[in-house]
This record gives sequence, structure tokens and C-alpha cells, in this order.
Amino acid sequence: MEFKDYYQLMGVARDATADDIKKAYRRLARKYHPDVSKEASAEVRFKEMREAYDVLRDPEKRAAYDQLGANWKQGQDFTPPQGWDAGFEGRGGADDADQSEAHSDFFEALFRRAAAGPRRDSAAAGLHLPGEDRHARIQIDVEDAYIGVTRNISLRIPQIDSDGRLVTRERQIEFVVPKGIRAGQHIRLAGQGGPGSGQGAAGDLYLEVGFRPHALYRVDVRDVYLDLPVAPWEAALGAALEVPTPAGVVELTVPPGSAAGRKLRLRGRGIPGTTPGDFYFVLKVVLPPVDGDDARAAYTNMAAQFRSFRPRAVLGAHT
Repeated sequence: MEFKDYYQLMGVARDATADDIKKAYRRLARKYHPDVSKEASAEVRFKEMREAYDVLRDPEKRAAYDQLGANWKQGQDFTPPQGWDAGFEGRGGADDADQSEAHSDFFEALFRRAAAGPRRDSAAAGLHLPGEDRHARIQIDVEDAYIGVTRNISLRIPQIDSDGRLVTRERQIEFVVPKGIRAGQHIRLAGQGGPGSGQGAAGDLYLEVGFRPHALYRVDVRDVYLDLPVAPWEAALGAALEVPTPAGVVELTVPPGSAAGRKLRLRGRGIPGTTPGDFYFVLKVVLPPVDGDDARAAYTNMAAQFRSFRPRAVLGAHT
């Protein structure tokens, strides 16, 4: 689709104040309104200008739009970056024009959750409506889900300052990650969403939880996995090992005759819950390197000792 430069369509600079944008809208509305303009492209131009105004007059939409950067030019081929609008709920808004008509594909691609229709100025109408719920994604460590922790999140909130300019302010919020939380679940922070209209209560903030990539552990719903390196003799003869888990070090018995890929389970040692997950050690046989004459002699001796061993017998091979 083609990129729409809303600042260019409105004829304002990127640092224009809210008052500058409103004045530009009123000037263009008088020029291009289909009922008064005689220009052939007046209706198209009027729709484009209204769409641009709908975005630039709204601090949240404008801040989200500005995240795309200033390097795009009007008419360039454009595809929204994947996940660029994560956490942006958007909202409609009353303005000086009727916003009931459909927006462009460009607008829908950026603000599809906000394109359901306008939200009228309820305070001016004497109504009191709750604020919009907002959403964000956070990542925690696997260990956090085992014990529950307190964390902080920094939110960037778009606002209009006393000079009418769009600014972004940071706000720190402390919250609790409950013990046993799973990836994909949400933490609700009551009253931390968008402000209400009139005397309406603020909306809520929902934090969708994911796990950071870990150097040791993999998580599957509530089950946790660790690839456990073992020496060939530990797998063949058995061994008693001290091994890590997110809840601390445990003693593990590797049964004799264990093969690579074997799973050893600790029941109920996964992510906690009413029905806790399990913890799995997946055996990975690691060979000592041939880094000298002694190591080479040891492998040569092993080959002689196990002349009858046919590792590829399952393939029908005889060598």
C-alpha cells in the first residue's frame, strides 16, 4: 500500500502544535468541502485531510504514527512493521467533522483496532464513561514464575503540554508477577489504562506475559526442559549427578544404559500451579575431544574392545 504523510496532507510541520493542526484542518475544510469546492478532486482531498486530522489531533494515534519515523515519503510503497502497534489500543474521538465514513487501507492497517468508530466527547455531553483498556507485552525469566516477584514497567504516555505540543512522558508502575504464571497469561493492573471521560474511572492495563530466552531452560506450557550433557560412561554405566533447575540444584540418577535423547522426569517440578508441570532432563551424550595421543589411543582401544558393536544395524548396514 502507499504511505500517507499526514503532516504533508495537512500542510503542517512534524512538530506542529495541536492548535496549528486544528487551524490547518479548518482552513482545508473550507477549501475542499464537496458542498462548496469546485475542484474535481475535492471529495478525495477532503477525505484524505479528514483522515490525517483524525490521527494528528489524537495524542495516542499521533505518537503511534510518529513511531514509523520521518523517513517515509508520501506515496512510497509501505508495509507496517510486524507487531509495530503492540500495546496500542487507540480510541476514536469527536472532532469538527463527521467521521462515519471508512478510512483508507493505510489507516486501517495502522489503527484497525481504533477504526470501529468515533467516541463522542462524553464530558461535554454530561456523560461519564470509563477509560480505554490498554495492553502491553512483558517478558520475565523462567525463575520468576517459580517464586513470584515484584517488577517495574516504564510506560511512555503521549500528552499535550501547556504549549499545545505533543510530548511523551515516562511513568513507572510497580506490579507483582504471581507465582505459577504461564506464557500468554495476562496481569491486570486496575486503573492504569486510559483516563475516563467526565467522572468515569480509568481503564485497566493488561500485561501479556512471555518468557525470555534462557541459556538452560525451555518452557512448554507448564513443563520445563533442560538438555543435560553426560559423558559416554555416565550414560552407559549410570551416574549420580547434581544438576540445576529453576528452583535450585537437585540430585539426579542417570540409569545405566541410557541413550542420547532419553528423558528423565521430575514430576511436579515444572511451573507451579494447581496442577504443576513436570521438569524433564533430556540426555545429550557428549564425546571427549581427540586432543592428544592419549585420547587417540583410548578411542583406538575402545574400537578394538567393541569390534562386534554395530551402531548402524537398525539401518540394515553390516559395517
